[in-house]
Amino acid sequence: MVRQAFKRKLQRLQDEVLILGSMVENALVESVELLKRRDLEGARRLIAEDRAINEKRFAIEADCLVLIATQQPMAGDLRTLAAILEIVTELERMGDYAKGIAKINLMIGEQPLVKPLIDLPRMALKARDMLHQSLDAFVRRDVDLARAIPAQDDEVDGLYNQVYRELLTYIMADPRTIDQATQLLWVAHNLERTADRVTNICERVVFTVTGEMVEMDAEHSGFESLT
Repeated sequence: MVRQAFKRKLQRLQDEVLILGSMVENALVESVELLKRRDLEGARRLIAEDRAINEKRFAIEADCLVLIATQQPMAGDLRTLAAILEIVTELERMGDYAKGIAKINLMIGEQPLVKPLIDLPRMALKARDMLHQSLDAFVRRDVDLARAIPAQDDEVDGLYNQVYRELLTYIMADPRTIDQATQLLWVAHNLERTADRVTNICERVVFTVTGEMVEMDAEHSGFESLT
């Protein structure tokens, strides 16, 4: 009976991780859409809503620590709880990236964008999809999927390079665009870092299932054992 109660609590924690993940996914995509639409009021709202992401993370962490302290989980369950602690930290950081994009939106203010936003929304959607897949891999304990996801980061990197080249072209043509071009490049940077953090989640999935710590290499679609 005690074991069944523990399993229910562990399942509830994993459900809470998925809720937090959904909040972050939505914030990432919305932050770029608000920038594209020049919606400053929406950006202010998104910044305020980041508090809910932080609070969710801390609540999950607190519940994890209570389970570890009171239930003496076995090795497999302890790895799951350790992974949850790591994953919610990564998710909270991704939420910060979305908030950072909203702040850049406010910094640009009423200025028209120097270029239509095409690749940045694509980056946001790809990063969101990678994040969604990584959390799906965690819930399903799908090691093969977790090991395959980091290779998708190549697409995000390609879009980042495209954004960089285009913005550099605008700066060379008109130095007055330097400030905004730099701000838009920071948006691209935040999205690129989001995809990198997805790789960290994938590493935790492998650890949860196998007990093996690996450092995944997105560039070469491989991984290196750390144990």
